[in-house]
Amino acid sequence: MSQAICRNLRILGRVQGVGYRWSLCAEAERLGLVGWVRNRRDGSVEALVSGPLEAVDALLLWAQRGPAMARVESVLCNEGNAAEIGMAAGFRQLATR
Repeated sequence: MSQAICRNLRILGRVQGVGYRWSLCAEAERLGLVGWVRNRRDGSVEALVSGPLEAVDALLLWAQRGPAMARVESVLCNEGNAAEIGMAAGFRQLATR
């Protein structure tokens, strides 16, 4: 079992109004990850994801294509701060920021 990592993702392109947040949340839960996803006012989607390296990498690959109606231009990935997730279990959608 690999050690847990945390990543902050910013997804750019046509990713709002196409079910991207809902789909990312479902995929993250399927992979056993914890964290959150939200729309940004600039039209991007942001996610904070924590879990085993292999599962985070699998979600990152999924994020590059997203759901069928999305048109992902790029996914920016940086080290995340797991303290922002806290003790929350599961994966949730947050309000737009």
